[in-house]
Amino acid sequence: MTGSHRVAVIGGGIAGLATAALLARDGHEVTLLEQAGVVGGRAGVWEHDGFRFDTGPSWYLMPEVFDHFFALMGTSTAEQLDLVTLDPGYRVYSEDGPPPLDVRADGAANRALFESVEQGAGAALDRYLARARETYRMAVSTFLYGTFASFRPLLSRSVLRRAGRLARLLLEPLDRYAAGFVRDVRLRQILGYPAVFLGTSPDRAPSMYSLMSHLDLDDGVRYPMGGFTALIERVAALAADAGVRIVTGARVTAIRTTGGRSGARAAGVSYVGASGTMRELDADVVVSAADLHHTETQLLPPHLRTHPERVWEKRNPGPGAVLVMLGVRGSLPQLTHHTLFFTTDWAANFERIYGSEPGIPDPASLYVCKPSETDPGVAPAGHENLFVLVPVPADVSIGSGGLEGGGDRLVERTADAAIAQVAAWAGIPDLADRIVLRRTVGPEDFARDVNAWSGGALGLAHTLRQSAFFRPGNASARVEGLYYAGSSTIPGIGLPMCLISAELVVKRLRGDVTATPLPEPLVSAARPERVP
Repeated sequence: MTGSHRVAVIGGGIAGLATAALLARDGHEVTLLEQAGVVGGRAGVWEHDGFRFDTGPSWYLMPEVFDHFFALMGTSTAEQLDLVTLDPGYRVYSEDGPPPLDVRADGAANRALFESVEQGAGAALDRYLARARETYRMAVSTFLYGTFASFRPLLSRSVLRRAGRLARLLLEPLDRYAAGFVRDVRLRQILGYPAVFLGTSPDRAPSMYSLMSHLDLDDGVRYPMGGFTALIERVAALAADAGVRIVTGARVTAIRTTGGRSGARAAGVSYVGASGTMRELDADVVVSAADLHHTETQLLPPHLRTHPERVWEKRNPGPGAVLVMLGVRGSLPQLTHHTLFFTTDWAANFERIYGSEPGIPDPASLYVCKPSETDPGVAPAGHENLFVLVPVPADVSIGSGGLEGGGDRLVERTADAAIAQVAAWAGIPDLADRIVLRRTVGPEDFARDVNAWSGGALGLAHTLRQSAFFRPGNASARVEGLYYAGSSTIPGIGLPMCLISAELVVKRLRGDVTATPLPEPLVSAARPERVP
């Protein structure tokens, strides 16, 4: 679809905001509709009693993706964000009680760390990361920035030459691949844990995702001062500066179409405004950055669904989560900005979450973020800010959270267990007594607040059947002019992937089937005279 379009974007999370910003810069007339009173979606913020919590993403990885997005918008990361590099990048506590391991910002230090745990593991990490870098470069040039509207890029000589290696990376699970390099359980867990942030487990994730280790063990972990809400604010400001009209308190109830079954095309959306009045917005392009299951099963009639309900019965929603936001009196030197707690029997832990008889693991492999380690603005003086994430099954029956223990029983019991586990494993016996603020969030909250399928916390799991060209595409097969962005579609889960998904919508509208990033800065294809 060429020329200038009237575009309606559904959803004001990072994917919706970035999509709206890029499309406006590309010369389109864009209106973004967000059902909440503020933008951010999963990347939200909650403030109470002097504490400020990011309620979603907390890891800043793949910095070159952010750099590229800002460059497309005619600016830079340095102009938009105040980034600091974390050192240590994160700390790892293990169930069986050995001293914690600190993963540093320096690759050489991490090689020394591996060697100190297992003889020969430093050299093994060198080999692992060399392959991870190669895999990352291959992914960037072959998969991440491609819409798969054409398979021509996959038939290039360079891709065909690496077809055997690519097949192994897709078919061999990550845990087995990592086990070929190191024996120590803790080191294998450090290499395998990125699968959790991709919505799956190391035994279910393709070893292609070993590329993630290049990002934290070699490239380092960063943090935007002001929290991830600062990132949302900057992207929203860029969208507004590009001409996007952002409407909050606007709950979309239907995607409107014209034509029949065989010739349907997008005509706009119907939505309920902040005043409760039903409204209509005309558009010849609609981009849904909302949850794909919600988009397909709630906003479209059955005959226009590319992904009907029966398809979702075979899909994996990824994990749910119980989130615990804690304000704690005094300092907590036992924890760093990012701290991971790993159970010894990972297989049993993940089987509880993803297996045929799901339940909440106890003990659980969990994650704690302490942003007050880096950013004093997130907690009052003399206090710490803790964000605890416990992966659980994507199941709304687990319930909702609440303030000061007021959530549903199973959510609060999970929070209690997590607090006790952190206290015991990290050696903070009085942790529970020092809590001055507590709020929990459960899977039912994700379903209600962001329309997450099954209450999932992240998006479709990155299993083989839901990765790369097997993942749902970003264009409707039934409605011309309807596109998708966000964690439910290509390329996948996480802030960097959502930024790329925004760029893929631009490529779809332009008819660009290449697998490489767009040139910087983005020059309008619809009205080139707008860009000097």
